[in-house]
Amino acid sequence: DLHREMMVHVIQTLQAFLAGVQAYVSGNLLVYYEEGNPRRSVAPDCFVVFGVEQRRRRIYKLWEEGRGPDVVIEVTSNSTRRDDMVGKMHLYARLGVAEYFLYDPTSDYLPQPLIGYRLNAEHVYQPIEAEMGEHAQMNGGQTATSSLVSRLLGLRLALDHQGALQFYHPATGERILSKYE
Repeated sequence: DLHREMMVHVIQTLQAFLAGVQAYVSGNLLVYYEEGNPRRSVAPDCFVVFGVEQRRRRIYKLWEEGRGPDVVIEVTSNSTRRDDMVGKMHLYARLGVAEYFLYDPTSDYLPQPLIGYRLNAEHVYQPIEAEMGEHAQMNGGQTATSSLVSRLLGLRLALDHQGALQFYHPATGERILSKYE
């Protein structure tokens, strides 16, 4: 339940935030990356593709859409952590996913509950350095222990006091609400 709830929360929050932007936000949807080979697919928990229309899709084919995901967020669990940290990381780098975030909602499976990577010019992921202290001060006086900035989304990712992944405006500290909030 927790994995699904956090995945849906992340998707809905980013859909609400990017509602006025030409960007497709989805998750748990098959992304096919090799034309003619139906075995070459991946289903990120959440992904964002800029420059592509937000509309309902049954599947996402890179060669038809003209571009792949720019940002991927995986909600890690015991059964997915190895693939999230190795297999998917290599695949996403090969596909040109510029920012890759891993979130462990139970803080049991990753070295830190929130980890981020940014693709460099050599198509190798480099860790995104966590920002501490005053930079992680959030609206309402809550302070996160650390946060990561997504340059592409223009948002700060941080865990709230209950360990749930939240998104914040970097300048104001205001939390981004999901479309249902």
